[in-house]
Amino acid sequence: MAVNVPRIKLGTQGFEVSKQGLGCLGMSTSYAPRKPEHEMIQLIHHAVNSGVTFLDTSDAYGPHTNEILVGKALKGGIREKVQIATKFGVVLKDGKMEVHGEPEYVRAACEASLKRLDVDYIDLYYVHRIDPLVPIEVT
Repeated sequence: MAVNVPRIKLGTQGFEVSKQGLGCLGMSTSYAPRKPEHEMIQLIHHAVNSGVTFLDTSDAYGPHTNEILVGKALKGGIREKVQIATKFGVVLKDGKMEVHGEPEYVRAACEASLKRLDVDYIDLYYVHRIDPLVPIEVT
């Protein structure tokens, strides 16, 4: 049974998403032990089939494994039904969090996210944490 999830404009550029989004962090890290991949793909498909079109992930989740999971879930025509948001800027190194906003890092991180998600474009690409050493205008 299709559900009519209301939609909303996000920002001022006409980007429209479902009012209910699906944050994917807990599917591959944090909160609880990792769940079987096929179950998480089914969960994403159920959300989309229920009217949720806004999927949120990050290159830091896993790290990287969450974007790969979301990318697998987008196969079979799902990509055309959703808006993908993913983030950059957080790097886990030796158990510590680093924040990066250098333009070279951002470009490389975006290209890597596109590859992991296995998509041609990302609908919303935004900074996870602002780098205090790099002006946001430069990032």
